[in-house]
Amino acid sequence: MRLGIVAIPQPHANLAPRAIIERIVEFGRRVEALQFAGFWVTDALGRGRPTLDPLLFLAALCGETSRIELGTCVVQIPLRHPVEHAHRIQTLNLLAAGRLRLGVGSGSTRHDFDAVQADYDARFKTLPKSLEIMRRTWTGEAVFGPAISLWPSTEGGPPVLLGAWRSERWINLAAQQCQGWIASGIHSKWEDIEIGTAMYRTAGGTRAIVANILTDLRPDPAANPLAHHANLSIGSASAGCDTLRRLADLGIDDALLICPFDDPDQLEAIRELFP
Repeated sequence: MRLGIVAIPQPHANLAPRAIIERIVEFGRRVEALQFAGFWVTDALGRGRPTLDPLLFLAALCGETSRIELGTCVVQIPLRHPVEHAHRIQTLNLLAAGRLRLGVGSGSTRHDFDAVQADYDARFKTLPKSLEIMRRTWTGEAVFGPAISLWPSTEGGPPVLLGAWRSERWINLAAQQCQGWIASGIHSKWEDIEIGTAMYRTAGGTRAIVANILTDLRPDPAANPLAHHANLSIGSASAGCDTLRRLADLGIDDALLICPFDDPDQLEAIRELFP
């Protein structure tokens, strides 16, 4: 099983804007230097706290890394126009030299949809329709009007991994039309991961990921709004080793751990949890 790191940048009163940028870049460099498999980011708009656009965030790391995957876990597809979104993703995949791994989802927070006047109630219908439009765009097909001319070497788009519950419908979609399935370490219970993984393998799926595993190895971790409802979390080295072994035994291919953005020095200790 491979380990990846999820970073959720947060503003800090003692850090100037330029220092935040430098921390983001240094974070990515250290993830690669420590031989993690990938660097992943989340997607949020209307959560009552400052956030960064996930695609632009990853673009800042394209020239600072050369080996690791750069991924989203997950970008909310129904929030954006699919052709324009496909064009931006094509650009990012070019900058990343093909290392982009596009984790996608329907979205789960109404505030994000309200912020951009998107239809929250139609998100489950919008997701597969938008993905189909994006795939057609990446083949150079004209969808609504003139075709978006493809930049050479970006044809077909990046690998797409579907973030979904253990629903048979969505897991079958992940197995048959995408290149991976992403379960949430925050919202999924162990039973969900076990049943979902078995369902995904039966459907022919090849890459199973558990993302957003809240990780903080400090004796007195900083307050985190995700902590109170996270189903999978790691608060010590021994617990982390047990959690990761259990995921590996279930057949999970990648575990993506959230490292506290205010304490990137934990990356070394996190790397040792599952050599």
